[in-house]
Amino acid sequence: MPDHINYKGAAIALLGAYFFEKLEKIGVPTHYAGLVEDNTVKKLSEIKNPVNIMEVKLLQVISPELQGDQYDYSMYRSEKKGFLIPLEVIYRNSLPPGSSIFKRLKDREIMPGDLGLDKEPVPNQKLDKPILDVSTKLEVTDRYLTWAEAQQISCLSNDEIIKLKNLTNRVNDLITREFSKIGMINEDGKIEVGFDDKRRLMVVDVLGTLDECRFTLDGFPVSKEITRIYYRNTAWREAVEDAKKKDRQQWKNICELKPEPLPSGLNMLISQIYCACTNEITEKEWFKDVPPIKEILKDIKEILPS
Repeated sequence: MPDHINYKGAAIALLGAYFFEKLEKIGVPTHYAGLVEDNTVKKLSEIKNPVNIMEVKLLQVISPELQGDQYDYSMYRSEKKGFLIPLEVIYRNSLPPGSSIFKRLKDREIMPGDLGLDKEPVPNQKLDKPILDVSTKLEVTDRYLTWAEAQQISCLSNDEIIKLKNLTNRVNDLITREFSKIGMINEDGKIEVGFDDKRRLMVVDVLGTLDECRFTLDGFPVSKEITRIYYRNTAWREAVEDAKKKDRQQWKNICELKPEPLPSGLNMLISQIYCACTNEITEKEWFKDVPPIKEILKDIKEILPS
């Protein structure tokens, strides 16, 4: 995307640290070491000003090799510890209109029964229990998988798949509880996971931010979905879809258009949303003079296409 969103990096780093430290308190291993301020690694409570640098424990990232139109994951059979699991795990508490579930159902890639549903879902449907979905992480374009396919390419045992699902549910519960305190609904989100040096599951990347999750407030998106809504009615979006139909792996190279910059007013409001969310969840005013989320959303609604 062409735009830089002011303070977004710091807002995500601070909020990510908040959730990593919450996981530490309940005994969930992560790759988080701390935030960096004045060349010193600190816990969130020790940070004086917004920072955008996080120190983490490194893992191997072992990219599968593309052979023809298939990826070769055979190298994972011999890997035992200290690597990123090549999966992205998605939890779904409800199905907002922008959920990829609806396109996959329409294209008959999945059926309602695959989701544990007895009939076709409708937009904004709340789920009785979360759906856990899984996709590739290290391919050019993320590809949804069945859990059997996910287990096969990652070479996880039956017990490790169960632990991975349980871990995802714990993260989901934590994020849902925290955002409910400020009146926001955790619609869906994703986590990334690796193995530490003892082959224990550990949460990596970042979690609980407006880029990893889809939140709503009074039914309106509070996440990077705001940007998606803006671009959804542009010629660039149509060009992307056309390019993906031609070649899903190389679509970026053949797409004929580039995205236009966001209107400056919308850019500023998106920046404020990231900052306000971090302020309100952490209960600390990291970013000064930022309006409450509800006030920012009023202005965003006036700009976005209806």
